[in-house]
Amino acid sequence: MRDEQLDNPALTELRGKLAAGLAHMRLNKTNLAGRAGLGRTTVSEAFQADGPVPSAQTVTLLARALQLPVEDLLALQRHAAGGGERPGPGRLIGEWGPHDLEVHPAGPREVVGGSDTPRPWVLPKYVRREHDRVLDEAVQDAAAGRSRLVVLVGTSSTGKTRACWEAVQPLADQGWRLWHPFDPTRAEAALEDLHRVQPRTVVWLNEAQHYLGNRAAGEKIAAAVHQLLISPEHRPVLVLATLWPEYALQYMVLHTASAEDPHSRARELLSGRTVTVPDSFDAAALAAAVDLAEGGDPLLADALTRAHADGRITQDLAGAPELLTRYRNAAPAARALLEAAMDARRLGVSLHLPQAFLTDAATDYLSQSDYDQLTDNWAETAFAELAEPVHGKQAPLRRTTHRPPRRPPTPSAATLAPSPQQTGPVFRLADYLEQHGRTTRSHMCPPASFWHAAHAHLTHPDDLDSLTQAAEARHRLQWAHHLQHRAADHGSTDALVRLAMLRERAGDRQGAESLYRQAADHGDADALRRLSVLRKKAGDRQGAESLYRQAADHGSIDALHGLAEQRERAGDRQGAESLYRRAADHGSIDALLRLAMLREEVGDRQGAEDMAARQAADHGDTDALFRLAMLREEVGDRQGAEAAAARQAADYDNTDALVRLAELREEVGDRQGAEAMARQAAVHGNTDALFSLADLRERAGDRQGAEAAARQAADYGDTHVLVHLATWLERAGHRQDAESLYRQAADHGNTDALFSLSRLRVEAGDLRSAEAAARQAADVCNPGTLVRLAMLRERAGDRQGAEALYQQAADHGNTEALVRLAAWRERAGDRQGAEALYQQAADHGNTEALFRAAMLRVEVGDRQGAEALYRRAADHDDTDALVRLAGRRERIERLGDWQGAEILYRQAADRGNTEALFRLAEMRVEAGDRQGAEALARQAADYGDINIWLTPRVEVLQRLWPYGLDPDGTPTPQWQ
Repeated sequence: MRDEQLDNPALTELRGKLAAGLAHMRLNKTNLAGRAGLGRTTVSEAFQADGPVPSAQTVTLLARALQLPVEDLLALQRHAAGGGERPGPGRLIGEWGPHDLEVHPAGPREVVGGSDTPRPWVLPKYVRREHDRVLDEAVQDAAAGRSRLVVLVGTSSTGKTRACWEAVQPLADQGWRLWHPFDPTRAEAALEDLHRVQPRTVVWLNEAQHYLGNRAAGEKIAAAVHQLLISPEHRPVLVLATLWPEYALQYMVLHTASAEDPHSRARELLSGRTVTVPDSFDAAALAAAVDLAEGGDPLLADALTRAHADGRITQDLAGAPELLTRYRNAAPAARALLEAAMDARRLGVSLHLPQAFLTDAATDYLSQSDYDQLTDNWAETAFAELAEPVHGKQAPLRRTTHRPPRRPPTPSAATLAPSPQQTGPVFRLADYLEQHGRTTRSHMCPPASFWHAAHAHLTHPDDLDSLTQAAEARHRLQWAHHLQHRAADHGSTDALVRLAMLRERAGDRQGAESLYRQAADHGDADALRRLSVLRKKAGDRQGAESLYRQAADHGSIDALHGLAEQRERAGDRQGAESLYRRAADHGSIDALLRLAMLREEVGDRQGAEDMAARQAADHGDTDALFRLAMLREEVGDRQGAEAAAARQAADYDNTDALVRLAELREEVGDRQGAEAMARQAAVHGNTDALFSLADLRERAGDRQGAEAAARQAADYGDTHVLVHLATWLERAGHRQDAESLYRQAADHGNTDALFSLSRLRVEAGDLRSAEAAARQAADVCNPGTLVRLAMLRERAGDRQGAEALYQQAADHGNTEALVRLAAWRERAGDRQGAEALYQQAADHGNTEALFRAAMLRVEVGDRQGAEALYRRAADHDDTDALVRLAGRRERIERLGDWQGAEILYRQAADRGNTEALFRLAEMRVEAGDRQGAEALARQAADYGDINIWLTPRVEVLQRLWPYGLDPDGTPTPQWQ
């Protein structure tokens, strides 16, 4: 029996919880038996080390008597009764409170009358928005047995976590569990236990950057979540995550083939699964909030008094205004600490900021006058000020504590890079202030004390790596150099590899090898691969291959591919397949594709299709099946090609192979086979093949065959082929036949065909029929047809008819018609009428109209009026558009509106567009103002836009300041 207990950890844990409850309640077993209504023997056996597993009824009664969570103990009892392992992570949803899951508290926390005991937090009534519908669908899918992942993307305090909390409540009624991994760290907890998640569990990944963005574990966590979603044994699970937009962009951005891709697995996981949460309530949500407030919700009513105008209700509820007030009204020393913390977070330092670092960093944020007034205990006083909470919410800067790991080392946990232990207190900046700092301080480079404190006090390699890149992006080259060396000294493999590459480029092969070896000793597979390349260049082929194998053993996909290709060239097909399979297991799509080709080459058609299908199923990539079909077609295996193409279309709703087969067969004269393939594609909703057939036959002069293919496409709902063919017939002089095809397409609702009909009627002089066709198109939501018809009237000199049609199009909501009409009036000298129409188009959101109206203001010398219009345009447009439009203003020599261009560039620059700053700098150079040019280039550098380094603009900075800039923006003297 003793051996049985050792093999049943669930029973051991169950008895341990019962014993802890007994001690907490200060009862003996006799008293417990009386409370629970059980016999003394039954209770004794429940606690007895070698006794049987207690029944579910016994556990329920004992749990209630001891005030323990019933469902948790019953879960342990069920696993113990089956001799199973400990239940999966998490607990019943109903046992979680919203604030346990990091939902922001709202409003002040009141106390019970006559005591100091605080009342429980009260959430405001919930206002549903568009993203809630997506969450509801995911919850319904999960309840129906399908695993889902939804990632809410929005800025701080926009209601992401609350939305997830509201969404899972229906699952609480169905007995689902919820797991929030966070102990000892979020990444470690997730990586260790994701594989243990049981069906009917919600996995709660709030602030998902702490999971997916972890340098050592992020990609492993993304892969584990993906495996959780597709594994039948875990189904169903619901994974809910939240992210700030900058992190979502960082993980989703595509990398070039030559660039490092640190988030490939995260990008694949997030693709198609993100939902944007807007910063503010729209009109419908505001109306709903007003209704709830009027219905008696005091929290919403209070928030609406301040935030109704801009719709930022959730931020107000979360305490953002008070946080900002505390920041703005803080004593100089406290404000300096907050700004140092803001800069640290926006430049990539991790969540917990050492007190020693903040204290030393803050000094240069103070004016000389404030610095002179500092007392000996200034830091203690400032930290105490910032620790005061805001309406019971988080403090602006609160002290936090690292939790030591409580579990023994495991293989999964051991894969995480060791983190140096931080000595001394650490602090965390409030989320909303962090977000505020990212926005308001994005154009500032931290002062010298910040960089000095980072070099002196920060020890985590990830923090030092981030600051190295931040310094380099801001052209603070000397600090970037020193921080990179410190990162390498503290075990950063990225820093070691970068330094090694510098040594290698300088010709110091021995120094490079030494640094690559250090990085390799820390488990960096890329360093091993680079080291093997050096060995190969040195003629040490045996050493190079050994290092390549080590890199492959560390999971380097490039190394696995290289070894597999070597095995292929050596004729070792079995060895090559084994290596390709290892690469495929690490997520390489190319490896799966190559495996399929190898299977095909040896005649294993089923194996090839299965391998290609695995690629499609696991990665959503049907390219392997496509290439398989093409390969079979090339060698004359038409039946095999059709089978692979049909499987691609049927299983994965991808008809590319069918379309290409149709084109190939048409080109070799197999018209019957081509039509069969094209019809198969059309059945699956893709009429491109029929379009291609019509086009091929048209170019071959086969009018009858082209018409047949076009009509088949129309039968499948694609009328564009008919329009294409009609256009060809019209050019060939067959106007009557063309009009017949246009009519067929128009009868199917094609508005382009209606325009062509109206054009033919104009050319035939039948204006009444032409206008009837144009109006018919406008009535089916294509007022552009009226505009095009008006243009025909205009070219024919019928000004009155054109103006009437432009007005009709405008009445249908087409602002292009208003702009064209205004331009016409402008050319006719009716400046006042033109401006009125431009304003009318602008009122309907047409930004182009604003710029044209501004040009009119410039021509009459009204610079102030022009600038007001420019600003209106800026409010409706993105910064890239502003830069393009400014360039156009700059090029209009007849106006010479350099001032207007500079206004636009400045507006874009004020929003962080560094291209605009560099263009302004170039304008200053052209004007002979080198001092002004340097000021603008320095401002661009302070933004720290990494994209600068992908463009020739880096040459501007290097030419101006070859040794970089000091933190205060002055040129750095020559240094070694």
